[in-house]
Amino acid sequence: MTPRAVEVLRAAGHIAAEDTRHSAGLLHHFGIATPMIALHEHNERQRAQMLLERLLAGEDIALISDAGTPLISDPGYHLVRQTRAAGVKVVPVPGTSALIAALSVSGLPTDRFCFEGFLPAKSGARTARLELLRRETRTLAFYEAPHRIEETLADAVAVFGAAREAVMARELTKTWETLLAMPLGMLLERVKSDPDQRRGEIVLLIAGAELADETEEEARRVALLLAEELPVKQAASLAAKITGARKNALYDYLLKREE
Repeated sequence: MTPRAVEVLRAAGHIAAEDTRHSAGLLHHFGIATPMIALHEHNERQRAQMLLERLLAGEDIALISDAGTPLISDPGYHLVRQTRAAGVKVVPVPGTSALIAALSVSGLPTDRFCFEGFLPAKSGARTARLELLRRETRTLAFYEAPHRIEETLADAVAVFGAAREAVMARELTKTWETLLAMPLGMLLERVKSDPDQRRGEIVLLIAGAELADETEEEARRVALLLAEELPVKQAASLAAKITGARKNALYDYLLKREE
């Protein structure tokens, strides 16, 4: 918690919380007595109108979720959309985000990434979604529930292959924080053999696909042409934007060509 976040929660007229029982511990810890209103996925559409009326009457309302940042695979979208449409000022109070925290320490490319939130709960639909992402060259980021992580990893191995590089970040910023970086096949076996890895909040990162030969060849051709007129770094960046290739890979290629 940042000092600003504590100040905002103390000053608000009400706090819209995903789970008031869960958030009560947080408020008690910081000595915050602001009353709470439950706002979760099952009642958000109905509650949003009531909260909007309070906002239009001049009240300040703070929005929090159980963990991480509201709206990032958490409730709050309908409330924020309605309040903005009504001309109410919405102010972000930056805090923790498991997605960004995981990416920052993963060692996977972060110049371009694709956040997919939670995958479908059923294997068939989950596999279909993964198939759509099989040739995606950006780093893939998912949230996953602990009771589904083993099945999700099994489906990921089936679609992407056991050798695809991956990172599983669990319980970030908490007591039992764990970061596992290894190929998908090894990660699946580790999760199978260690029950502790099937607990808590999970971010799963999967390396993007390598470019197909013809696509890679075209990206390199474009990069070489641009490098005739531009510095290597700028040529690689522009070629990546044009072709969808990874900037770092093209940069390394151009450097090797120069050598």
